[in-house]
Amino acid sequence: MSVHKEIKKITTHVLHAMKNRGEKISMLTAYDYSMAKILDSAGIDILLVGDSASNVIAGHETTLPITLDQMIYHAQSVVRAVDRALVVVDLPFGSYQSNSTKALDSTIRIMKESGAHAVKLEGGSENAESIQRILSAGIPVMGHLGLTPQSIYKFGTYTVRAKEEMEAEKLKKDALLLEELGCFGLVLEKIPSALGKEVSESLSIPTIGIGGGPYCDGQVLVTHDMLGITKDFHPRFLRRYLELFDEIKDAVERYITDVKNQDFPNEKEKY
Repeated sequence: MSVHKEIKKITTHVLHAMKNRGEKISMLTAYDYSMAKILDSAGIDILLVGDSASNVIAGHETTLPITLDQMIYHAQSVVRAVDRALVVVDLPFGSYQSNSTKALDSTIRIMKESGAHAVKLEGGSENAESIQRILSAGIPVMGHLGLTPQSIYKFGTYTVRAKEEMEAEKLKKDALLLEELGCFGLVLEKIPSALGKEVSESLSIPTIGIGGGPYCDGQVLVTHDMLGITKDFHPRFLRRYLELFDEIKDAVERYITDVKNQDFPNEKEKY
């Protein structure tokens, strides 16, 4: 019997047990009540209220513009829908980088106002003080290494990270540091598969890959990408399970036609 099927409520402890038993962890993004309800009822392990809402919900080019208030709003909507999944919320750009006191204040707001279960923030040693302070308040933290979208203007590109030895070594050190500090898990984004394997095997905490290869302890995708609601995003790591953009567009076109032709509402659809 898998841990996944035995458990009625996913916790950080359950995720560790899944890693120890070699059972992969499933994670998707959610930003609203209706979608979160579907994902949770399907049995997803982790729901990430991602700052990717900045892209797929608000239409921004990067994750940078989304605010703490907006993240809390999305998190509140998701938490109301969830019975089983662990809900992790991204700390948005500017809410933790400047100092650890601000990081803790931002995190406390998320936890108190949304009822979420954990937070995620990008970066390694440069944010160690903030991570430490949040953890000392008893709040679970998930790390994020590799491609860190909040630093996109520093990188200048969304290309694969840590291909060079120096950057790979820093990533490995940062991963061990995050575990040592007390993070319960780690997202590895867009790094070579061999590095994803090495890092995953070196840690006792679970790793979740997004373009991190098959050896990570779990996988995450942006739900809107996985369902084909977005059309213009084609990274190698993305598998589309549906093409909802086309299906929804077709349904709307049929609705418009029926309204124009006075076919909707029909006799059965009126009072």
